[in-house]
Formats: sequence, structure tokens, C-alpha cells
Amino acid sequence: MRLVFAGTPDFAVAALDALHAAGHQIVGVYTQPDRPAGRGRKLAASPVAQRALELGLPLFRPERLRGEAEQRQLRELAPALMVVVAYGLILPQAVLDIPQHGCFNIHASLLPRWRGAAPIQRAIEAGDRQTGVTIMQMEAGLDTGPMLLREPVAITDTTTAASLHDELAALGARLIVAAVTQLARGELQATPQAADGVTYARKLDKDEARIDWSQPAEQIARRVRAFNPVPMAWSELDGERVRVLMAQAAPAAAAAAPGTIVSADADGVGVASGDGLVRLLQLQWPGGKALQAAQIASGRALSGRRFA
Repeated sequence: MRLVFAGTPDFAVAALDALHAAGHQIVGVYTQPDRPAGRGRKLAASPVAQRALELGLPLFRPERLRGEAEQRQLRELAPALMVVVAYGLILPQAVLDIPQHGCFNIHASLLPRWRGAAPIQRAIEAGDRQTGVTIMQMEAGLDTGPMLLREPVAITDTTTAASLHDELAALGARLIVAAVTQLARGELQATPQAADGVTYARKLDKDEARIDWSQPAEQIARRVRAFNPVPMAWSELDGERVRVLMAQAAPAAAAAAPGTIVSADADGVGVASGDGLVRLLQLQWPGGKALQAAQIASGRALSGRRFA
């Protein structure tokens, strides 16, 4: 099928690769313009741009798609379908109408739950036991279009945003190839989203990453996993910002003020919370590498100190 692909971050690369490997004619790849990145703030191409160049695909990096010139360029590509994956630009109705079959979107949740910008992180943070991928026919509303394919995956007590990102990216790649195949065969069926159960995954804010030790232990542990790798949970200890990469709620009670370190051994660094104990399993001090619990316990005297 004659396709245009639109995506920007790592999450979208797997889908681009899968569609290319399936033999579809990708006549254009749209992605965000190069942005400053890294400590040097040098301009860097998006992961999708880098992969498109490696595959030798025509690459377009417009600042917006609302102008007549940009829309004319897209029309000249004459796509049968546009596949959109975390592109980062809102597509106006005029763009949605250009491809013969409209635009398909890979969304990293089981719609209508977690419409919006950060569905992976919000699902973990909320304590959901499953999430998944929905292939959706795009319309002008925010993730409101009819569903074409949908498949769940489990969220466990060790699932992080990083691990779930990779699992859903692979699942999305598989499902979008299936959706395009079914479309070509005339077998694809659309199902309207349910009116009940709608939630919105608001954009991540760096201010959320600071741990509030007065919260329940389970909530703290979920937020640590949800914010790994971005924006990464942290707390201050003796004036240093310590990043918390992994944590779990412990059944033990803690008769200490929230934030107090009550134990430190190979099983983790035990910190009092609002209702019990949080066991920190992996930490990173400024300028250092990530350390596992056993390394932390053997190298630092922590018991009795308090996170702020």
C-alpha cells in the first residue's frame, strides 16, 4: 500500500521498520524538525528521521501542517493511508482528509482509557493491571476516533515506563501491519469508543518527579516506576539530589517520620512513607552510576538519615 508515515520518538521507529519490512511503499516520512539535544544543546535529528535516512526514505520535517504549501506537498504524495505514531503535531481536518483511507494512529493504551500525551506513565502511576495498544482511525478530537484493532498487555509490580514503552512499541508495530493488511483486503472493522471509562493522560511535568514521602508506599513505588526513565523520581538527601530508579512497597510498618531511612541492606533501602515502608532497590547519586541495593548498603551509612 502507498503510505505516508508520521512519527518522531523512539516509540515510532519499530512501526516504521515493520511497515517497511512488510513491503509497503512508504512515499514520505514526516517528523519533527531537528531540535537541540544533549548537554551541548546541538541540533539533533529525531529517531524517526535518523531511521528514515538509513532506509533511504523521503523525509519531510515541517514546523507545522496547517499551511497550504505543506498540505499541497502531502497531497502530491498521493498516499492511500497515513500512519501516525507519536508525531507531536496536531493534524487539522484538512490533513486527515488527504489520504484515501484517512489516518491510522497507534495509541499506547486501551482506549478510551488514557487518551492524551502520557498513557504509558499514567497507566503505571494509577495502578492499572493492564494496558495495551489501540489502532485508531484518527479524527479531529483528541484520541476519540473509532478503534480498528486493540490488544492488551499486563502491568506487573516490576513494570517500568521504560520496559512498557518497548513492549508496546513492538506490539504497536505488529498491530499496524495487521491493520494495513486487513484494510487492503477489505476486512477491517471499526468500533466506536465507549462513552464510559474515558480518562486523560496529562503531559508529564518535571515537578511531579520529586518524591513526597507522606504519600502511601504503594503510590510512591508506582510513581518511581512510572517516571523511569523520564522525568525520573528523585529526593534530596543531605543536600544531594538522589535519583530513584526502582522501588517497591514493603508490607512492614515504619514507626518513623516520612522520608526517614530505617534500614539499608541487600534487600533495599527502607524508607518510611505515609502509611508504611518503601524499599528503594536502585539509586543514583549525582555524577555517579546507578547502584543496586547491595552496592548501596555496603558503601554508605544511611540508616537514620532522612530524605527531604
